Amino acid sequence: MPLNSDLESKLHEAVKHFWKTRRKQSRKQGAKSGARDAGARTAVTGGHQMDGFVALVRDYLCANGLPKMEVFCGRSVEVPGWYRPEKQWDLLVISNGELLAGIEFKSQVGSFGNNYNNRTEEAIGSATDIWAAYREGAFKPSARPWLGYMMLLEEAPGSMHPVEVREPHFEVFPEFRGASYGKRYEILLTKLMRERLYDSACFLLSTAKGGVKGEYREPSSELSFEKFIGSLLARATAIVKSRKSE
Repeated sequence: MPLNSDLESKLHEAVKHFWKTRRKQSRKQGAKSGARDAGARTAVTGGHQMDGFVALVRDYLCANGLPKMEVFCGRSVEVPGWYRPEKQWDLLVISNGELLAGIEFKSQVGSFGNNYNNRTEEAIGSATDIWAAYREGAFKPSARPWLGYMMLLEEAPGSMHPVEVREPHFEVFPEFRGASYGKRYEILLTKLMRERLYDSACFLLSTAKGGVKGEYREPSSELSFEKFIGSLLARATAIVKSRKSE
């Protein structure tokens, strides 16, 4: 499957699936409880919202030569950690007993302040944990796995307005001054890549209104979905070629 054949249209469909799934979960819970806020909370924790993105990545991997049985999502997605017994990833590629790739798919709608801190700590912690486990030989005989992180953030006033920083003792780094939560996520994912905690990252912004029609935008070309999937497929293609040469 060529990289650019219908990538954009399928990405629009994944965005649409995210918002429609979230809306269905919210309505379903709200109808049961009669509480609108309860429905909103369920939409955050209900799961399956990022399934469209997971399926898109899985399909591209399989279309480029990886057997479907080697791409795990939803089930059997645990790998050992160093600081904890195991960690569930959203998608794993495991072939012949080797860990080839692991990807996290995350989103945030509303509650930008608290959730931003949680997502930041989670992203750094997951990568730090798996690299420590790799260093200690948890995945032998695996070579260094490819790690990816994908984030969809609601584009709304609360995520786009500048956020004040607190500096009671020391100054924050200048790039954080005047940065919105959206910009903070962009900074985070860029640094995670440049520090080699993740091999590639993708960052999408989407409004609640436009998202149900599949609308999104990419605020950073470095964090585009095309570069993200291209990096992953380069690893997958190399694996397929090495098998053919054996």
